[in-house]
Amino acid sequence: MRWFRTVVLLIIGPACALAPTGTLQAQTDLNETTVLLPARVFDAEAGSMRAGWAVIIKGDRIQAVGPVAELGQSPGAVLIELPGATLLPGLIDAHSHVTLHPYDETPWADQVVRESLEERTIRAVAHARASLLNGFTLLRDLGAEGAGQADVSLRDAIEAGIVPGPRLLVASRAIVATGGYAPGPRGYAWNIDIPIAAQEATGTDEMRRAVREQIALGADWIKVYADTRSDLPAPTVEELEAIVDEASRTGRRVAAHASTPEGMRRAVLAGAATIEHGFGGTAEVFDLMAEHGVALYPTLSAVAANEEYGGRFTPGGPPSARIEQVLDVFRLARRAGVRMGLGSDVGVFDHGDSRVELDWMVRGGMSLTEALRAATIVNAEILGIDDQLGSITAGKLADLVAVDGDPANNLSALGNVVLVMKGGHLVVRP
Repeated sequence: MRWFRTVVLLIIGPACALAPTGTLQAQTDLNETTVLLPARVFDAEAGSMRAGWAVIIKGDRIQAVGPVAELGQSPGAVLIELPGATLLPGLIDAHSHVTLHPYDETPWADQVVRESLEERTIRAVAHARASLLNGFTLLRDLGAEGAGQADVSLRDAIEAGIVPGPRLLVASRAIVATGGYAPGPRGYAWNIDIPIAAQEATGTDEMRRAVREQIALGADWIKVYADTRSDLPAPTVEELEAIVDEASRTGRRVAAHASTPEGMRRAVLAGAATIEHGFGGTAEVFDLMAEHGVALYPTLSAVAANEEYGGRFTPGGPPSARIEQVLDVFRLARRAGVRMGLGSDVGVFDHGDSRVELDWMVRGGMSLTEALRAATIVNAEILGIDDQLGSITAGKLADLVAVDGDPANNLSALGNVVLVMKGGHLVVRP
């Protein structure tokens, strides 16, 4: 099918030439006006599809959106017709790891210990590109996992136009209680200096210092491991409160990895903004989260990926016992009214495939429209960026994705990306 009646050939520079699988192209004149004519527009705020709507882009912003007949003429505009396609806000994955690649390729510990910083950074560039080409225009990256400040450097390189990729909100090195993370020291000789894949700290003063160091190095969010395994050290409530307080002094918020009821409870009471995973959540903990307005990123697709790698689950087949358990927890959180967005833990599985998280959320009880909102406006609201992103609204940044078909009827349409726009710049997939 020919998607573009009018295609403007635009160039961003040799560093962004993507071939043969995709071509990143950008408007050279941001004063140019572009009109997008899809079959339908997803109104994320209302949770509705709007047939017969058009979107007018000028510069890096959405200038107008609405029924074609009401928008009037745009003389000299570049017209892009998208017959049969749905136009959505750029998709957001709020739990990613750009420096990791699928664990069935290389186990996590081997990536941390055996792969060089240079290799992991180069991989991260490719991972960012894959996410952008698949319609994800923003990722919150929750930890470089032993790759130093690679996520910070990648974010800055993308912003500078050196390499293509989505907008990144990064956490740099996560903070963990001393002795509470991996690799090692268990499983390694005591006299070997193991490269711990997070920043260790003990006591409120060290926790505050770690936050200050992360902020100074460029972290947008602070990530803390409120627990890891039940037999390993975890931060106290006082230490978590110190992290949240220190982060808040510069307007930053805290994402807490937590899977046990106690770790989740401590993180919520300390003031964390989001809980990551929450696999062991109880009705009482989820009620507490709902009361405090703390969001959950359930990372269901990462569980499914690990179950697949372990031979306990085959895609398309019945869920394993572990998958059923986390789906039950997901349903429990929904019943409590906990807010949830798309946070997939991509990196455990292939970059660019973050949309599979929505499939699992639907299996857990979300409607298709709720899932689309989770990937757009809900995520933008949770992350505090809904004044700029998350919906197709006049004045917001022109981060958009068009897919062949109607994902409100079948989510598989999200895998058929035909156009991506980031800040008014076009990503064209031939």
